[in-house]
Amino acid sequence: MSHPVAQPPAERRVLNARNAVYVVFAANGFGYASWMARIPGVRDTLDLSPSDLGRLLLAIAVGAVVALPTAGFVVGRIGAARTVAIGSVLAGGGLIIAGLGTDPLTSIVAVAIGLAALGYGSGSWDVAMNVEGASVERLVDRNIMPRFHAAFSLGTVIGAGIGAGMTWLRVPVPAHLTVVGCLVITAVMVSVRHFLPHRVETGDARTSRAAVLRAWREPRTLLVGVMVLSFALIEGIANDWLAVGLVDGYDVPNAVGSAGFALFVTAMTCGRLAGPVLLRLYGRLRVVRVSGALAVLGASMVALGPSLPFAAVGILIWGIGAALGFPIGMSAAADDPRRAAARVSVVSSVGYTAFLAGPPLLGWIGDHQGVVRALLVAAVAGALGAVVAAAAREQKADESVGAR
Repeated sequence: MSHPVAQPPAERRVLNARNAVYVVFAANGFGYASWMARIPGVRDTLDLSPSDLGRLLLAIAVGAVVALPTAGFVVGRIGAARTVAIGSVLAGGGLIIAGLGTDPLTSIVAVAIGLAALGYGSGSWDVAMNVEGASVERLVDRNIMPRFHAAFSLGTVIGAGIGAGMTWLRVPVPAHLTVVGCLVITAVMVSVRHFLPHRVETGDARTSRAAVLRAWREPRTLLVGVMVLSFALIEGIANDWLAVGLVDGYDVPNAVGSAGFALFVTAMTCGRLAGPVLLRLYGRLRVVRVSGALAVLGASMVALGPSLPFAAVGILIWGIGAALGFPIGMSAAADDPRRAAARVSVVSSVGYTAFLAGPPLLGWIGDHQGVVRALLVAAVAGALGAVVAAAAREQKADESVGAR
């Protein structure tokens, strides 16, 4: 009678870490999309104009931008597991506060505080989970970073789908987001126990701050950051404004707007699941350029389309175009494992300025041209991402810019 061969402890540890990374990516997407799916209802409850909504959404970006410049240093000091855990508490707590703040008896200031906490927690969590994902990717020796981001997108599909259902059932936003916040914190706290062991050499701890500063002076790292910024804007505009744009531009109920957002994240998830195969067949450069072109086409169809079915096709194309630029940028930043935490922190910081600039820009354009026309900014971002795609070409550790 044959018995299954037990996995060596080291292989089992890597497998557990890989599965844990999938969960924390999915939890991040689930929490974020749960808020995004309720934006049209929050806009109506708080009676916000497009520019007012843009300023409110800016709170998320402010929190993230504050967190990101130091996230690489924090990961180097306390490890990815602790950074993700702390980030999940802040993000989950922020969701709860933001949800409670939408009650008419409370203040919009509470919503802004909650969103800032969500942005700060998600920002630090984002850098740490990408660093951990890159470490696992190197150990398994396969290009699986797009699959981790597919888990994020799957989380957004679930969050957006549930959010659309909650909107249709008229479940109050405070009750919905309180449950989501608690689920996010619980899932992450259980999962990070299986992350790879954190070992920080004394020298690395002393120089991690210098490594981050040095990464800010590397031309390739900054160009990768610009590419990530472009695709963050492509994705972020859909996250923040697609549902509202469909409601305003195509005169549909809030639940249909939320369903349109769910369609976008579903398309993005499919694109990310196909990512490893596409990268193996065509390489980073070609995939990023085609992704940018698809984003241009899809966003233009949604912004200028004559009918909702036409826009729905555009949403699918836009979602596929948004799928791979961000995870490819994270992999490119982590090509050299010695500099991964510092470079991922810099690339994330540059990329997240899209979330800082996007909400007020879209709000201002929305006030003057309508929200659905403002979605054309995503098409411009797609063109920029295609132009700077060459920065994502794979580099060996000893070829990295600034390596010593």
